[in-house]
Amino acid sequence: MRVAVSLLLLLAMAVTAPAQMRLSVEQLISFVESSIKLKHEDRRVAEYIRKVHLTERLEDRTIEVLQGKGAGPRTTEAMRAIAEASASLPKAAPPAPKPPAAVIPPPPAAEIKKIIEDVREYALGYTKRLPDFICTQVTRRYFDPSGLEFWQSTDIITERLSYFEQKEDYKVVLVNNRPTDIAHDQLGGATSSGEFGTLMREIFDPESETDFRWERWATLRGHRSHVYSYRVAQPRSKWRIEYQRSMSIIPGYQGLVFIDAGTLAVMRITLDAVGIPPSFPVQQAKTMLDYDFVKIGESEHVLPLRAEVRMREGRNLVKNEVEFRMYRKFGAEAIIKFDTPDPLPEEMTKEQPLKPPAPPLR
Repeated sequence: MRVAVSLLLLLAMAVTAPAQMRLSVEQLISFVESSIKLKHEDRRVAEYIRKVHLTERLEDRTIEVLQGKGAGPRTTEAMRAIAEASASLPKAAPPAPKPPAAVIPPPPAAEIKKIIEDVREYALGYTKRLPDFICTQVTRRYFDPSGLEFWQSTDIITERLSYFEQKEDYKVVLVNNRPTDIAHDQLGGATSSGEFGTLMREIFDPESETDFRWERWATLRGHRSHVYSYRVAQPRSKWRIEYQRSMSIIPGYQGLVFIDAGTLAVMRITLDAVGIPPSFPVQQAKTMLDYDFVKIGESEHVLPLRAEVRMREGRNLVKNEVEFRMYRKFGAEAIIKFDTPDPLPEEMTKEQPLKPPAPPLR
């Protein structure tokens, strides 16, 4: 798995943020809580809040709660100003109560060990079982110079991705919905590769000496999943981060692996770089890769659905949202119309509430 980034190009591509943003009270709360957690500078958080136009009335009690959670004095002052401006608006609806979490005990230790070994065999042979195919890969790239996750779209890249004899080939078809003949390796900006099995294989490769730990149960796309945390130490890592094609490092990494309880297929991998040297320009790098069941011809396969890559250089944030759509058999490209589909609905990748197991039959 490899990620590459050229932040200077993205700086030039970024557009000016809108002068005023419309937020609900719930969105404002989420933003302030996230800023507290990420330790964003009080002054900068306040600057953005002053640009907010609320769609509902902000209550003093809400501000007091956020202040108690750690909102800074300038942030609090900015919230009081927009609260006064929102006094004539309707009251915000109370948030829907969260359903009680289901309590399901983890599998026995012996079963966990066997699951890891079975999934290791699955992961190491994953690419050999894939058919030859063609799909549309859509990459939506975003940039934020503030470090506060106010994302600005930079471009949308639509590519024809061919997978033939276990090798990936990329051909750029559209940039911002306009035909182009630019080569994949000349796109610049932040790019990634290795979604078709490389990352999965390296995590489960015995040479990586990955440390797996049971984490919890989860539900993805209606399927119950085992969730394991994992960590790969730097000396055993093969994951590379490149910067402007002139610098690169191989950091350690850690994350979560979601495993379908019924098929033991890997359905999600998250990855966070660990121990990036302070001298390296990119100081944070993380990936989330989702798989789903896809029918190609008469057979069903587990294939990449969506990947999200995030990186940070100083305050500059980069985000790539990559979707894999319209899988077809290899050789059918003449009948494929390569256009840019709408983004996947959020529920396709959002984790659902965990349901308790069905009671045993009597």
